[in-house]
Amino acid sequence: MSYLLLFLSTILVILNTAVVSMIMVACAIAKWLIPILASQRFFSKMANQIMWCWATINKFLLTLFNNVEWQVTGNESLNKESWYLLMSNHISWTDIVVLSSLFKDSMPMTKFFVKKQLLFVPFVGLACWALDMPFMRRYSSQYLLKHPEKRIADMKSTRKACEKFQQVPTTIVNYVEGSRVTPLKQQQTDSPYQYLLKPKAGGIAYTLAAMGEQFDCILDVTLAYPQNRETPFKDLLMGKMKKIVVQINVIEITAEVQGDYFNDPIYKQQFQQWLSQVWQKKDQRLAEIYKKN
Repeated sequence: MSYLLLFLSTILVILNTAVVSMIMVACAIAKWLIPILASQRFFSKMANQIMWCWATINKFLLTLFNNVEWQVTGNESLNKESWYLLMSNHISWTDIVVLSSLFKDSMPMTKFFVKKQLLFVPFVGLACWALDMPFMRRYSSQYLLKHPEKRIADMKSTRKACEKFQQVPTTIVNYVEGSRVTPLKQQQTDSPYQYLLKPKAGGIAYTLAAMGEQFDCILDVTLAYPQNRETPFKDLLMGKMKKIVVQINVIEITAEVQGDYFNDPIYKQQFQQWLSQVWQKKDQRLAEIYKKN
């Protein structure tokens, strides 16, 4: 029965994503063909509504196939008229489904900073463009040492891409670890945490530098699937997900987290220490969650 559910739910998730992607592509083509500001805003709004539908259907499928106990705390002050920077630990593909399903009615639809190369991926690139997700180039640290002007140019282009968010409430998601956590990755990166990878400060500092003055606050989200820790995404598709824990800690954006990360070594060290403290507390919260469950 479980494998039948796995097959059925996988087909439905793929079908939902495929249909949504095709409609998104239609919106993207319409935006490109009609380069009028009012028209582009209309199709951007339509794309956000389509993403909301995708998240709604995913939540329906999640609850249809799973008898899940939700334990959510800290979401009382969230609203759809604010600007948020959301940083979360990253366990599995389940995270995207959970975050979009849980927050679709309580905050603006989530956006991601995506690699510029993704723009050329069929369907996906156009869908991201239709959703106004900022595209940015990724350079190696060695390349930036030789061409420091590229960092400044990329920052300017990112700021320009984010200008459209000034009038539209937005949630930017940043997976600070940069990858899904596994015991092997923890060992390879010499992680000092029990349940997390080391946080990468550059990405979130980059986001704050580009949009910091627009955010109302930072949402520090801790995700856990205490009874499905080994294979949460597979368990979700097989109807075996038992409990989902989501803890939201609201962090005010103070002078401590704002500065020039790439040119101010004192601020860079201060920011890294701040983020390490946030991650240490997150690791402690995860330890408490797993101990209770």
